[in-house]
Amino acid sequence: MDNWFTTERIDTDTFAISEYKHWEEPHSYLLIGSKQALLIDTGLGISNIKNVVSKLTSLQIFVVISHAHWDHIGGLGLFNRFGIHKDEAQWLSDKFPLPLKTVKNILLSKPCDLPKTFDIDNYKIFQGSPTSILFDGQTFDLGNRTINVIHTPGHSPGHCCFYESERGYLFSGDLIYKGCLDAFYPSTDPIAFMQSIEKVKRLNIKKILPAHHQLNIPVDLIDEIDNAFKSLYSQNKLVHGSGIFDFGNFQIHI
Repeated sequence: MDNWFTTERIDTDTFAISEYKHWEEPHSYLLIGSKQALLIDTGLGISNIKNVVSKLTSLQIFVVISHAHWDHIGGLGLFNRFGIHKDEAQWLSDKFPLPLKTVKNILLSKPCDLPKTFDIDNYKIFQGSPTSILFDGQTFDLGNRTINVIHTPGHSPGHCCFYESERGYLFSGDLIYKGCLDAFYPSTDPIAFMQSIEKVKRLNIKKILPAHHQLNIPVDLIDEIDNAFKSLYSQNKLVHGSGIFDFGNFQIHI
């Protein structure tokens, strides 16, 4: 093994599978029920995430993708069953929004400790058709735990969060994390981003599990981000090209 991934136990049957050696520091999450397991996102595709998952569970795996950006779909080709929101299914089956050369440049844009087995020349963006289409309000019964799909567009058209009401877990994707929240490129919608923050605020959240950077973040970060977006909105700054705004625990790039 190239020890690219770091596995952290959230509770007895929930794991974060992280890629801390890359500057994006993305997290995928494995949720294990009594009947099946759910994998949220598949990371960068730099190393084989299925090898990690297989050591944690022998149950059948279904993959759900928070959104179809390159740093979340890298390992999709290793799994047979996966779902994504309809608004981004075409990105996978037809044409990814960014050229491969651009993605490779982003991948290597900052220093990171890549595995010796990784060859950038062989790196590809996953292309394929989902076996399932996700929709807002959909539920997954894993056996003794239920996961809800929450459509939260803004960062991307089909962005979804995943909510486990019994434990109060919000798997927040790129909607909420400590870092720079991106709503600046053409496929983003800053107003929808603000509305999605308002949407998840109504949930009974006890723990946020983000898709990037620091794992242990306070629940009240949601309120901070909500207030920040509303402040920018009141100043008519939720329009593309407004710039990067620093709020201490996070930044918003419009």
